[in-house]
Amino acid sequence: MRLDDVFARQMGLGAAFAVHVDGELVVDLWGGVADRRTGRPWEADTPVLSYSCTKAVTATVALLLVERGLFELSTPVAALWPEFSSPEVTVEHLLTHQAGLPAIEERVPVEEYGDQAAIAARLARQSPLWEPGSAHGYHALTYGFLVGEVVRRVTGKSVGELVAAEIAGPLRLDLWLGAPDDVIARAARLSAGPRSGPSQQGLTEAAPLAESEPPSEAEQAARDPNSLMNRALGNPGVHRLKGGANHPDLLRAGWPAMGLVTTARALSGFYRALIAGEILQPGTLRDALRPRVSGRDRVLLVDTSFGLGFMLPSEGFAPFAPTAFGHAGMGGFLGLADPARGLAIAYTMNEMSAAFAGGTAAWELTKAVYDAL
Repeated sequence: MRLDDVFARQMGLGAAFAVHVDGELVVDLWGGVADRRTGRPWEADTPVLSYSCTKAVTATVALLLVERGLFELSTPVAALWPEFSSPEVTVEHLLTHQAGLPAIEERVPVEEYGDQAAIAARLARQSPLWEPGSAHGYHALTYGFLVGEVVRRVTGKSVGELVAAEIAGPLRLDLWLGAPDDVIARAARLSAGPRSGPSQQGLTEAAPLAESEPPSEAEQAARDPNSLMNRALGNPGVHRLKGGANHPDLLRAGWPAMGLVTTARALSGFYRALIAGEILQPGTLRDALRPRVSGRDRVLLVDTSFGLGFMLPSEGFAPFAPTAFGHAGMGGFLGLADPARGLAIAYTMNEMSAAFAGGTAAWELTKAVYDAL
């Protein structure tokens, strides 16, 4: 079956899909509607909030600073951030979801949503839920505030400012972590899909389970507002903003765990440049892709695997591609690279699914690319 046929069948409301092979853009598809309310079409340059695809870009910024000798992976966070109260937590623990700080215990007021340092200060006062380094659990939102504050303490700049200066600007990529108003105005508007996930994200309501399907532990956690999963996903609560993740204040805020506004072409271009050695030194990337944690995730309650900020093949990420890495985003987003094949892939869309780690459309298209190769 032709790749564009797969794309059209899986597109939903609106979407884009891009593929680079050996440095060349060989697939560049887009279509559908960018805004369900107005019928505005999805254009070639339509950007969209890509949720946790952001984490790979944030990790890359941190690794650039490691390359430049500003800190080491083994550096205690408290050495860079004196108010941080857990001396045993290292930079590597932050990048690998091992810090034991997956949820903010104090409710973050809406007034702080644009003040990442204030949110980070709340985390600095907490004690880890497990011994740092002894287990991993997906730091869905706190990952960005923690890594972002380390970056700010060391450089005096936000992750978003460094993305613009070190990655998006030099490579001419449509990537924004802290989108300007003109980008917000043309961004696709996220909408709830027919199979939606946890309501804490502010876009969806939990879908009922079929009576014949006993709920998995992860499904039960998704429906329990007090579960660690929902505490990690729901504070700061995107649902507290009118329009949820579409709210301009959130798109401007540039949260380093989920705030990246980008096009599929640019996200694929980021991974193309990454594996070409245009952002990080090849040795830095190789070390970042060495598995640091694998197995049961204490937050997502499925098997996950991470290098330094990058997802590695596991139950929820590219199990069919053993040399791939990247990061998926809640609702169906995907950014992926495979150095062994010279491959970079990105899928963006605006009709959210129940997926925590890429959706059916993203994986079907990605598998079709692998089949074609």
